[in-house]
Amino acid sequence: MTDDLPLTHEDIAEIAAILDKSGYSELDLSTRRFRLRVAKGVGADSGLTQEWQWAGASGDVAAAATVAEADPSAICSPLPGTFYHAPQPGAPPFVQPGDEVGPETVIGIVETMKLMNPVHAGRSGTIAEVLVTDGTLVAKGDALIKLTPEGS
Repeated sequence: MTDDLPLTHEDIAEIAAILDKSGYSELDLSTRRFRLRVAKGVGADSGLTQEWQWAGASGDVAAAATVAEADPSAICSPLPGTFYHAPQPGAPPFVQPGDEVGPETVIGIVETMKLMNPVHAGRSGTIAEVLVTDGTLVAKGDALIKLTPEGS
């Protein structure tokens, strides 16, 4: 499917570099074939993130919402890509079962089109189970980790 993407990895990197040097914090580009959103964070969330979808793929958003509603203990992937448990090969994982996390805790990274996007827990609790093995290709909305809510 990515072979059909009208932009190359180099195109995305060039767009991200231009955005990073500009005074803007976000670029949202839509054509009749695809939508690309690139944003740069500030402070603790510094760095660039990007998200793309094919035109007419708005069902992905609904599917992600359905997964989260079906299993509220799941921390789901915010975008498609390759999920990594650690910041680099051989490094300890960001989180393991039994770890306490808060909303801003990074639980992993999703690499999409050569950009590393941190995945935050989004809420407080204890890591109950890691559902996806390191280096697995995931879709937007796929459950990555099960979280036992705080106070349970």
